[in-house]
Amino acid sequence: MSSSTTVGSADRPLRVAVVGSGPAGVYAADILTKSEAVKSGELTVSIDLFDRYPAPYGLIRYGVAPDHPRIKGIVNALHKVLDRGDIRFFGNVDYGTDLTIEDLRTHYDAVIFATGAIKDADLNIPGIELEGSFGGADFVSWYDGHPDVPREWPLDAKEIAVIGNGNVALDVARVLSKHADDLLVSEIPDNVYAGLKASPVTDVHVFGRRGPAQVKFTPLELRELSHSKDVDIILYPEDFEFDEESDRQIQSNNQTKTMVGTLTNWIAEQPEDLSELKASRRLHLHFLHSPVEIYDDAETPGKVAGMRFERTELDGTGNARGTGEFVDYPVQAVYRAIGYFGSALPEIEFDHTKGVIPNDGGRVLDAAGTHVPGIYATGWIKRGPVGLIGHTKGDALETVTYLLEDRENLPVAAVPEADAVVELLDARGVQFTSWEGWLALDAHELALGAAATEAGGSHGVEVKRERIKVVPREDMVNISRDGVAAQV
Repeated sequence: MSSSTTVGSADRPLRVAVVGSGPAGVYAADILTKSEAVKSGELTVSIDLFDRYPAPYGLIRYGVAPDHPRIKGIVNALHKVLDRGDIRFFGNVDYGTDLTIEDLRTHYDAVIFATGAIKDADLNIPGIELEGSFGGADFVSWYDGHPDVPREWPLDAKEIAVIGNGNVALDVARVLSKHADDLLVSEIPDNVYAGLKASPVTDVHVFGRRGPAQVKFTPLELRELSHSKDVDIILYPEDFEFDEESDRQIQSNNQTKTMVGTLTNWIAEQPEDLSELKASRRLHLHFLHSPVEIYDDAETPGKVAGMRFERTELDGTGNARGTGEFVDYPVQAVYRAIGYFGSALPEIEFDHTKGVIPNDGGRVLDAAGTHVPGIYATGWIKRGPVGLIGHTKGDALETVTYLLEDRENLPVAAVPEADAVVELLDARGVQFTSWEGWLALDAHELALGAAATEAGGSHGVEVKRERIKVVPREDMVNISRDGVAAQV
């Protein structure tokens, strides 16, 4: 490239790497390609999307319950973006191992980190380390067939506590209480089906610290609970407390009004004598409970035997305070689902308190609070694990806007040729996957579902299976790469 070649011109497009192929990363890449500067012809861009997993979509594939009907629409939207062919996908490439920040700077003028948040937020109470105490995010990864988690999960508890009042808590509770056969219509992997099928669970308890008007889940999540067959939902009148702030939220927020209406209708329809409920499993929703400790007992030392809570009350502002009243629940497993937390990235400054990359509107900052030229962040690793997927678009727009403002002052990549990074990965023996490889894996998973359906169902259950998810990383990589090789 001659020194006179302008970065962003037809001869030398602006080279951008996006690390993370979940909604945050795909939205950022899409917004950049559709920016006014690009549409007008003022700027040309070349974008490569990297992911540590062999398949794209991030948390959509590995962080959302498989029986969510709305997920298909999001996947379809992300698919359309990547299927256009103007954004390259490199799967099975781990930042910090296969590629360093120096590598990315050498080959790209700008880097956007969109690595999300996949770890469980801590719950610092006594007994959290006992056997039978789990992170909700870890369980979600298991039932979503994450390639980096064990194939088996200990499902031997009859009574289970789930801590949290967000969507993940309800996902975890619903999957734990739902009969495995009813999940076969989803893409649930066979090992997950087998584990859930053998579960002896009878009661799942979901606990929230505040009242019904302060829950963080959505009306859709709540309604999905009632769709589970042979599962009774149980609520408790003493948990239905509303203060001034609750009343204000109900009057001013349609979502809150809908959820409170649904809950109050359920409890009004519930028989006074709970023995009249005949389902083989029960899902209990508790409010105004603050976790105090998880305990074991003499019969099962070192293992979860129960959980203690302090009853709380609303203080007039929508917040809760302790009442000094404590209550114990016998449970043999506890799942904390109080939020996700980001993971530090090699050679990038990290806020270990907030679980995010320090940034100013998406411009990544160093330890001194100064913008690191050419380095950006978007999504949950930028702002923390809050908000729904739709919020990620506005977040990506902000980051991309700043990147475009900075484009004439970006550090110029020394080796910007598109083939150079491919040669680098090949030289290091990285078995990376491509978009064409994902299409091959996608077709394979769909074929597994079709074969199970044609054979009369799955596991003796007559049900149409659209897809069966491939789990082992090696299989995912081999199917992806073999599928591409077969097309050549």
